[in-house]
Amino acid sequence: MFSRQRYWGEPIPVVNCERCGWVPLDESELPLILPEVESYEPTDNGESPIAKMTDWVNTVCPCCGGPAKRETDTMPQWAGSSWYFLRYTDPSCDYAIASPEALKYWMPVDWYNGGMEHTTLHLLYSRFWNRFLYDSGVVPVAEPYAKRTSHGMILGENGEKMSKSRGNVVNPDDIVNEFGADTLRTYEMFIGAFELSAAWSQEGVRGCRKFLERVWKLQEMVTDEDSYSKALVTRIHQTIKKVSNDYENLKFNTAIAAMMSLVNDFYKAGSITRADYRTLLLLLNPVAPHITEEISDRMGLLRGRVYQNAWPEYDEAKTVEDTVEIAVQVNGKMRGTLTIPRDSDRESAIAAAKEMLGTRLQGSIVKEIYVPGRIVNIVVRP
Repeated sequence: MFSRQRYWGEPIPVVNCERCGWVPLDESELPLILPEVESYEPTDNGESPIAKMTDWVNTVCPCCGGPAKRETDTMPQWAGSSWYFLRYTDPSCDYAIASPEALKYWMPVDWYNGGMEHTTLHLLYSRFWNRFLYDSGVVPVAEPYAKRTSHGMILGENGEKMSKSRGNVVNPDDIVNEFGADTLRTYEMFIGAFELSAAWSQEGVRGCRKFLERVWKLQEMVTDEDSYSKALVTRIHQTIKKVSNDYENLKFNTAIAAMMSLVNDFYKAGSITRADYRTLLLLLNPVAPHITEEISDRMGLLRGRVYQNAWPEYDEAKTVEDTVEIAVQVNGKMRGTLTIPRDSDRESAIAAAKEMLGTRLQGSIVKEIYVPGRIVNIVVRP
């Protein structure tokens, strides 16, 4: 069994004896531990730095008891990280990678996410190791992951990969010091589609900071009412649905956009209730935990920490707008739009369209067409 060590790599548990040749260590001596050293400088002849540690290298043969030397090569860096997900299922197990019961219960991993470079390195190796262990009867599943996704890369402002040589590296500590940790988190999630690469934008960072400032200033607009504002009920339920679904599908950028839109609606309304604000803080908390916790504590909006409270629920029926915007045409040419109740009948919709057109409706009406929820078209003859 190999496990990633403190430094360098996993030592290979075999020794070389002049009489017996290469001999594996007894299982009771596993795992083989690297020695504690202050310096790990490379050797002049290309050998592993471990080769210089003679007290550790020189040992005895497990078979004959004669002098032997340990293998000084180490496992490649991917060896230990190719099976860690199996160990996570039962980290205290002391007789195997994990107990059969734990492996059967937890494996395969539901969802594995990582960078694109893992697609051809770690993913390839881990699947190979898992397949070997499966063929050996050690693990119960042939494939380690049920689902695999990759995230995009954040590029420099010039659209190139960040590197010191290009001079386009962004130090996150600098962003935190100037704009705050919540701003950095919000911008990283808002920068673009999760699976696509995106170029860093300092203006984008400032925009996210401004959004969070607007969320903070909403404290000045909160009333004592503790139910949703009547004019905002539909928008709030729509936002809960949108943000909830987007979080589940890693569409963080559109989830944040929906919350930004809701905040705009709050400002247009001129005031919000405690319930309105509470729901916004719950939705925003995974993105900006510090500011939402602070606001909730100051306003007494939630018991305990925000993240400890139940996620807001939406009513599907309340996500449907009571009104709908339709196009108004005369002889097939667009003359404007009209907002009417969603359940308007034909006569009411046409009457409202005629009233909107007023004197622009000239000539004799030949035909009146209404497509529910979409369009009114009045055909006239000069």
